[in-house]
Amino acid sequence: MADTHAKHDYHIIDPSPWPFIASAGAFIMMIGLVGFMRYASGGQFVMFGIDFAGPWIFFLGLAIVLYVMFGWWSDTIKEGQEGAHTRAVSLHLRYGMIMFIASEVMFFVAWFWAFFDASLFPNEAIQAARTEVLGGQWPPQGIEVLDPLHLPLFNTITLLLSGTTVTWAHHALLHNDRKGLIWGLALTVVLGVIFSYVQYYEYAHAPFAFGGSIYGSTFFMATGFHGFHVLVGTIFLAVCLLRAVKHQFSPQKHFGFEAAAWYWHFVDVVWLFLFFCIYVWGSWGAAIHVE
Repeated sequence: MADTHAKHDYHIIDPSPWPFIASAGAFIMMIGLVGFMRYASGGQFVMFGIDFAGPWIFFLGLAIVLYVMFGWWSDTIKEGQEGAHTRAVSLHLRYGMIMFIASEVMFFVAWFWAFFDASLFPNEAIQAARTEVLGGQWPPQGIEVLDPLHLPLFNTITLLLSGTTVTWAHHALLHNDRKGLIWGLALTVVLGVIFSYVQYYEYAHAPFAFGGSIYGSTFFMATGFHGFHVLVGTIFLAVCLLRAVKHQFSPQKHFGFEAAAWYWHFVDVVWLFLFFCIYVWGSWGAAIHVE
C-alpha cells in the first residue's frame, strides 16, 4: 500500500471556521464601535431604519473576537504539541511574529508623527484645525504638564525591570530551569499590572483632558495605545505563565513564550521613546502640575 503521508516539513492545516468567525466578529465590533461612539456623544446611528447607537453591539463583537482568539490559539498550541511545528513551520511562525511587530512599529510611528507635527509646527497645525491658539509655543499656553520625573519615571523603571525579568525567564527556560522560568514570568506579569495601575492613576489625575486640546489628544492617543499594548502583553505573558506551570514549554519547543518575550521587549522600547519624546522633550519649559 502506498504511503499517503506527505514527506515534507510543512504543516497543511485542517479546514477551520476561525478565519470566517474572526472576520464576522471584527466586522460586528467595528459597527458596534461606531454605534458606541455615537451613543457616548448623544447621537444616533441609524441603518436600515434601526438605531444601532449603544454599547452592546461592540461588546458582542468583542466577545466573538476573544472567543476566536482563545479557540484558534488553542488549536495552534495543540498542533505544536502533536509535532506539526517542524523547524520550517517554526521559522515561518517567527517570520509572522516579526512582520506583526513591524506593523506595530508603523502604527506607533503614526502617533509619533501626529505629536511631532503638532509640537514642531504648532501654529500651522492649529490654523488647519481652527480650534485653539497655542501662542506659538509647545506645550500650548495654559497647559500644565505631568512631571516626567515622578510617575512616568517610575513606570519607566518598572518596564525596564520587567524586561530583565522576562529575559531571566527566557534564560531559565533555555537551561531547563522550570523554577526560574515560573518566577521570572510571574514577576514580569506583576510588573505589567503595576505599570497599568500607575498609568490609570496618572490618567485619573492628569491636569488636561483628551478633548479641547491638541496636546491632550496627541498625548492620550500615543500613551493610551501603548497602555493597551501593555495590557495585551501582560495577558500574553500570563497565558505563558499558565502554560509553563503545565509544563508545556521545553528548551527546544517554546515559540509561544518567545513571541510573548519579543512583544514585551517591543513594548519596552516604545515606552522609552514615549518617555523621552512626549514626557521629557514634549513638556520642556511648561508649568508642571502639582497635586
